[in-house]
Amino acid sequence: MRPLIAALVALLLIAADTGRVAPVYAPVTPAETIAFPRDHGSHPAFRTEWWYVTGWLETAAGPLGFQVTFFRTRPDVDQANPSAFAAKQVLFAHAALSDPKAGKLLHSQRVARAGFGLAEASETDANLVIDDWSLRRGPDNRWRTKAGGSDFDLDLTFAPTQPPILQGVGGFSRKGPGPAEASHYYSLPHLAVTGSILRDGKRVKVTGEAWLDREWSSTLLNPAAVGWDWAGLNLKDGGALTAFQVRDAAGKPLWTGGSYRSPTGQLTVFRPGELTFEARRRWRSPRTKALYPVEQVITAPLPGGRKTIVLKPLFDDQELDSRAGGGPVYWEGAVSSEDARGYLELTGYFGKLTL
Repeated sequence: MRPLIAALVALLLIAADTGRVAPVYAPVTPAETIAFPRDHGSHPAFRTEWWYVTGWLETAAGPLGFQVTFFRTRPDVDQANPSAFAAKQVLFAHAALSDPKAGKLLHSQRVARAGFGLAEASETDANLVIDDWSLRRGPDNRWRTKAGGSDFDLDLTFAPTQPPILQGVGGFSRKGPGPAEASHYYSLPHLAVTGSILRDGKRVKVTGEAWLDREWSSTLLNPAAVGWDWAGLNLKDGGALTAFQVRDAAGKPLWTGGSYRSPTGQLTVFRPGELTFEARRRWRSPRTKALYPVEQVITAPLPGGRKTIVLKPLFDDQELDSRAGGGPVYWEGAVSSEDARGYLELTGYFGKLTL
């Protein structure tokens, strides 16, 4: 595998050589209807999108956290360019294992331009490939991923146990005060996980529970936004809670949102300002010096009244530095409360996030 920095430089040179026109990206509008299996697949007319799987794994040595994320982005390149070498679509992928015994996040990544059968994102269903990494949905509706690096390897299958949650209004999810600041967004909570991981030269079977987020957008963040806090939580009673806030440079929320689906399937969508995040404890990275609120108190309006969830990390050092592959520095890690387990993502604490 060629070094990631060299690969990224090569992609940028290819983009420069193939010529550019002013990009016209597809807008996110509430008129669009999410349909499956089509919208499990990629949307190349939009600027960016991701397939984001997070979860907890059970092993004899104790619980682990994991994440596998595939990104697709459309650079400022003429999409009508006939050259097979034009970087009209670029794919990135991150995988990480949160192992308390390691004391830090184990991480690996891939990046490549789409094409030549080596990096592809199907438009008809979830079928993503970058070299030897993959994320696919099979005819049995099970998702499977293979990803890893020198410190770990993941071979996991995710079986849906609940229907998708269409976030926002029918999958149209606002992310800011501007009408264009939105994404098409759905989630698959309570995925039953089976498979294996390779760690310290030994492959062991694992089970667990996961969450999949799908978003695509062309104008996601307000210009004043520096980052966001997001949590996807599988509640122990079968419910599911999504919570996010987009923050400005002063740390104040520009926009908040999310949803709660009850164990019986009743969906509550939170209006802006109804949900709050409060930092309970912070941790400073010894590498980047970024200060992250790794313990968060989320208060959300549920049908029976306001509910407070205190999230604590599996361990503190779950910072992910993806700058070698052209990505940002952020914190994403396994978290839990008395009645939930899931993942917390904290972006924009090292510097303003740019997509």
